[in-house]
Amino acid sequence: MTATPVASPSAAVLDVVIVNWNAGDQLRACLASLAASEGAEHLRVVVVDNASSDGSAEGLDRPGLALTVLRNADNRGFARACNQGAALGSAAAILFLNPDTGVSRDGIAAARAQLDADPGTGIVGARLVDDAGQTHRTCARHPTGARLIAHTLFLDRLLPGRVAPHFLLDWDHAETRAVDAVMGAFLMIRRPLFARLGGFDERFFVYWEDADLCARAAAAGFAVCHVAEAEIRHRGQGTTEAVKDRRLFYFLRAQALYAHKHHGRAVSLAVLAAALAVNLPVRLGRALVRGSAGDAGAVIRAGLMLIRAVPRLLTGSGR
Repeated sequence: MTATPVASPSAAVLDVVIVNWNAGDQLRACLASLAASEGAEHLRVVVVDNASSDGSAEGLDRPGLALTVLRNADNRGFARACNQGAALGSAAAILFLNPDTGVSRDGIAAARAQLDADPGTGIVGARLVDDAGQTHRTCARHPTGARLIAHTLFLDRLLPGRVAPHFLLDWDHAETRAVDAVMGAFLMIRRPLFARLGGFDERFFVYWEDADLCARAAAAGFAVCHVAEAEIRHRGQGTTEAVKDRRLFYFLRAQALYAHKHHGRAVSLAVLAAALAVNLPVRLGRALVRGSAGDAGAVIRAGLMLIRAVPRLLTGSGR
């Protein structure tokens, strides 16, 4: 693990942590947007690189932006890398930002203003839009145990009027309001709260760590707020498209881990059973109908990885 400080602001008011894994030119575009944002001179940016092989962590100097690059010798996962990056800063608030995002000029300032306006708010998220300007419905509900099982069985899609989806799809995200959870692609949190919660739970390699952090913040008595005025461009799945098998495995693994942590072993077991008996076979069937041998192989490999992980998941360790 090596850290390369490029510059250091005299008094950072916000630490920005970006976890990079083969993000290519997206990371440079993200840093360029940060450098052009309002108050850029008061940001301290840490890029934590999880052993990228595409050269994306090289030559990241950005005039006007205080930047440190931390290089891990292996891929330590999103949650652990976020904690590493946060530990290098000292500002009163931390922004966790995906490398496939681009911040608007005043997006960060709007989010920070909302965080500062209410001491009862512990976490804020932004309105994420695609390249066409369409808003992503990214705010989510705290899932009950029954809903986790239902989602794994695709019942939210089969019975849309009876099983609520995880994300708030029926809301246009056009106004600022309190929500259960915001997406980790842009998640700003008070540093004292982050420290009190022990940071991200590192058992989540990737996926569901943001929902878990928001749930723990709520349990500690802090609100989570979606800030509509903070507009952020977001591609989505920008660095995981090439590893569909591991992406699916880590998603199902994280879902079972979340179930165990928040709803107990029985719910986790039911989620795993639903994944192995229904979710993965349905995905495999769809891939075969489409004639996509590559997708079918990815589903099979994901299933085998999940089977091997079951003993650890049932203890709640996830490792």
